[in-house]
Amino acid sequence: MSHNRELDIIVYGATGYTGKLVAEYLNTQYGVGGDVSWAIAGRSLEKLNTVREKLGLPEALPLVVADASDAASIRSMVEKAQVILTTVGPYQLYGSELVAACAAAGTDYVDLCGEPTWMQQMIETNQEAAQASGARIVFSCGFDSIPFDLGVYFLQQAAQEAQGSPLTRVRGRVRGMKGTWSGGTLASFKATMAAAAKDPELVASLQNPFALTPGFTGAEQPHGMQPQYDEVVDSWVAPFMMATINTKNIHRSNFLLGHPYGSDFVYDEMLITGPGDQGEAIAKAVAADKSMANDTTPPGEGPSREQREEGFYDVLFVGQTADGQTLCANVKGDMDPGYGSTSKMIAEAAVCLAKNPDAASGGIWTPAAALGAPLIDRLQQHAGLTFQMESL
Repeated sequence: MSHNRELDIIVYGATGYTGKLVAEYLNTQYGVGGDVSWAIAGRSLEKLNTVREKLGLPEALPLVVADASDAASIRSMVEKAQVILTTVGPYQLYGSELVAACAAAGTDYVDLCGEPTWMQQMIETNQEAAQASGARIVFSCGFDSIPFDLGVYFLQQAAQEAQGSPLTRVRGRVRGMKGTWSGGTLASFKATMAAAAKDPELVASLQNPFALTPGFTGAEQPHGMQPQYDEVVDSWVAPFMMATINTKNIHRSNFLLGHPYGSDFVYDEMLITGPGDQGEAIAKAVAADKSMANDTTPPGEGPSREQREEGFYDVLFVGQTADGQTLCANVKGDMDPGYGSTSKMIAEAAVCLAKNPDAASGGIWTPAAALGAPLIDRLQQHAGLTFQMESL
């Protein structure tokens, strides 16, 4: 594990759109030269200088030059910090060497990955090295999958406290969301689709809810790919674009924690569209929407500050015990999911790792399994998220 490094956190990819938002957040929340020591990193010293000036960051903020195509520069960077926070995606194109370098050096790592086939490959190739070095590698620390992974964790903890038994069935239902996907998310989606088109095994992995639980396959899961009427929430529901990655991470959390949700745990994730004919029509329209596949927004671009601040999300989790009792919780975020809230979530995940060196042992983790309650506390204190119980 990475003790006695000169920096707590290095933000790698700080000249990109989301990386700049992370740097702004860390500066606003923690300053420079204070309780959290951090730096920004990227390929070009000139661009890093420009970012530091344009964002009004203090001149004392260190700049680190590192390039995904230069293994020596990546090794040098990971040896400087306790935690590497990377926004440089698609990770399947630019992230493999960084994960391997962190796993070898005992350096903790967080990213925004929503690329399950790559994550499966990284688990296979780097789990043992990370365990040996003490590096805590935590994927999916943005909108996919923190609100969902921690939302299920929060609800399951409440169930254990209330009744001493897990919720064997949980429904994740997105009640409201305003915001857009990022150019980086689009690039990752298209890279995954391109890779899957060349390799039938990747298609099977994408469709398998237990792709990230090596050696374990649980109960049959709902596929969530068709609009349907959900009697439990009394509404039509539609497929949700992030479900493919979130469900895998939630099953991995259960797996890593020793199956506290039960070995027969069932989870699905869908978008609430409303009751009646109108709800049905919206659900069918959502299911038929192919705009993500046809969008040409390039990585590095995103909405204005005003658009980010007008965004929000509200996710309902409905859990049922084996004997039919129901418990509900919600997770809400105060900015658009893809950028404003995501940049705060990954920053707090990195700080949480830096501040909690004993939170998990070395290995490849999910946010809930590695950081659980301490991360929920940080997100509520600093990042504009709320986790609350509610009645259905």
